[in-house]
Amino acid sequence: MEDIGLIVNGQRRALGTTPAHTTALDWLRKGGLTGCKEGCAEGECGACAILVSQPDGQGGSAWTSVNACLLPVASLNGQEIVTAEGLGTPGQLHPVQEELAACGGSQCGYCTPGFVCSMASEFYRRSRPAEASRGSENTAAHAEHGPNGFDLHSLSGNLCRCTGYRPIRDAAYALGEPDADDVLAARRDQPAPAPVATDLHAADGRFVRPASLADALTLLAEEPKAVLIAGSTDWGVEVNIRGRRAPLVVAIDRLPELNTLDFGDDFVDIGAAATLSDVERFLAGRVPLLDQLIPQFASRLIRNRATIGGNIGTGSPIGDTPPALLALDARVVLASSAGQREVPLSEYFTGYRQTVRQPDELIVSVRIPLPLAELSAFHKIAKRRFDDISSVAVGYALQVRDGVVRQARIGLGGVAATPLRARDTEAILIGAPWNEETARAASASLGREGTPMSDHRASAEYRAIMLSQSFLKLYAQTSEQVEVGA
Repeated sequence: MEDIGLIVNGQRRALGTTPAHTTALDWLRKGGLTGCKEGCAEGECGACAILVSQPDGQGGSAWTSVNACLLPVASLNGQEIVTAEGLGTPGQLHPVQEELAACGGSQCGYCTPGFVCSMASEFYRRSRPAEASRGSENTAAHAEHGPNGFDLHSLSGNLCRCTGYRPIRDAAYALGEPDADDVLAARRDQPAPAPVATDLHAADGRFVRPASLADALTLLAEEPKAVLIAGSTDWGVEVNIRGRRAPLVVAIDRLPELNTLDFGDDFVDIGAAATLSDVERFLAGRVPLLDQLIPQFASRLIRNRATIGGNIGTGSPIGDTPPALLALDARVVLASSAGQREVPLSEYFTGYRQTVRQPDELIVSVRIPLPLAELSAFHKIAKRRFDDISSVAVGYALQVRDGVVRQARIGLGGVAATPLRARDTEAILIGAPWNEETARAASASLGREGTPMSDHRASAEYRAIMLSQSFLKLYAQTSEQVEVGA
């Protein structure tokens, strides 16, 4: 265990006798780095944000903001992180800290270190200067981008109860480019630390990072009850809020086979452990339905760790990605020590948080067949615009030719024990003219799909009404587009 450790603010620190389920937040605070705070313990407030050096896909590295409260510190073995204390000192503030102070962006100060780290991640984003050079053109195209290219969505996972956010926005928009002698900026030219095979035994359990996919599958065959984690954005909540502990946790997020991103001739292959932020950058709008979905998925802090494989793997009926992937007719690639198999996502979910995945299997990737439907949309109904859980989610993929619906797939979330296809509504649409009469018939049918329930997020009646309204919204927003395209 003495060999397990990580680089923190330029200095190596050993984990020592750290329990296997210790979060990075608790470990840092115990070590005296108390800048990062616990506000919610479930990744919604950003008070615990830190920077992690991660591969940028081009041989260099990117300073990526993540929630320290959700990450097992053992998962950072061999990695390099920076906290708010590592960015600057009272005598020599980092540019982000300096602008926050000058603009009045800190009052009680509890959330400030987290904001500092999220802002620093955006400050060091390589493409930001190029966006800034486009000036007013960039600001007009992206209302939430500043004249310096700063994307306010990078702060969507950070909450502040004092400032009203305007001073924080002012500080973000006042940032220039890193100085020529900025050590952290220069660090981006070097590769991020490679993943390190890890096997930590402690009194509360065991944490393993396998060296290869083969090792992971062998371990899973021997220990089928092991908990698999990638981004740990779901498991971290279970550990913090519900006090769960597992005898064995296996981290699969850095396995190369699970991080593939390929846009081929016949399908798009998205590795199960590729983060949603990486997926968004790679696709760059080429799958419009996912391009609509991803910005509405939690916050940037979460998307920097969360994965499509994890969102599917939990079997949750309110995950955001399954409705969109169902509409895209996606397939799930599963692997075990016996080999691989593909399962249509529409057949993957079998009951509440139950799936066809066997205990010795893991999700390798998700495959989306090509070509894509020309008309697609993602509707998420929630109490907040961002950083919230769906009450209802709907994914649409329709092919309309010569004024007739030739193909229709509709994925639903939040209205049954599992994500599901709206088969009855699809049957009404296929072969019907794309007009208001068809839209109203489909709307009425969609409101009857599933078996919605009442809970603290929404009533069953509200969910059914939202389904109906969703289709009318789709028709209103796309009828002109279809007429032009036809």
